[in-house]
Amino acid sequence: MAAQLLPYCGAPPVPGELIARVNTDPLLILGLLLFTLAHVRLCAAEPRKIWQALAGWCVAAAAFMSPLCALSVSLFSARVGQHMILVLVAAPLIAGALPARWRAPLWPPVAAFFAFLWFWHMPVPYDATFQSTAIYWSMHISLFGSAIWLWRSLLVHAPGDTVRVLAAGTISSIQMGLLGAILTLSSRPMFVPHYFTTEAWGLSPLADQQLGGALMWVPGCLLFLGVALRSCMMLLRSLEPARAA
Repeated sequence: MAAQLLPYCGAPPVPGELIARVNTDPLLILGLLLFTLAHVRLCAAEPRKIWQALAGWCVAAAAFMSPLCALSVSLFSARVGQHMILVLVAAPLIAGALPARWRAPLWPPVAAFFAFLWFWHMPVPYDATFQSTAIYWSMHISLFGSAIWLWRSLLVHAPGDTVRVLAAGTISSIQMGLLGAILTLSSRPMFVPHYFTTEAWGLSPLADQQLGGALMWVPGCLLFLGVALRSCMMLLRSLEPARAA
């Protein structure tokens, strides 16, 4: 019975055993391989995108299969770190490597990413992911999927849509930063699964939560700023022929 209560990534690890806690779930490995092969096949005519797709899925595999999976059972900050790797590194790589003909609408992915990010980092839904493997994967698939969708809309757009894309990126950055700030500035720990698992790692539950909030607060703002600058450069390049004329 006790085994049925273990989270998907297993029992909370202690520092000395973490390096051996690699996630070798065969269904996860099969799923990652199938997604990678399907993506590479879509990019067959564009070699540069093949390498970008491989990089994105390798980053995703590292987030799911490395000892970070086990560490996220002990530390909220590790779970947030896992999410940030998926959302801010793997997702833009994968989104940018999709075929050129694949365009995403702008505001639906902004709304979806906002909803999933906030929902899964509220105490009750977050705690539920430790009680059910199905809920655990619902969290990660919805967060990761909506992030890929969002990044596709931010990275691939017409120069004339730059202002709208800048607004969408700014909103996404602000809402992520706000959630991170709330977690960082909170005066009490909110996530029950980590009440008794952080001390082995030299952190109180509150310090662990604040570290997780900071990981969400700062990197998200910086990366979205980079995308905003990229969109502005695209717009300026599109105006150069008109200036020359």
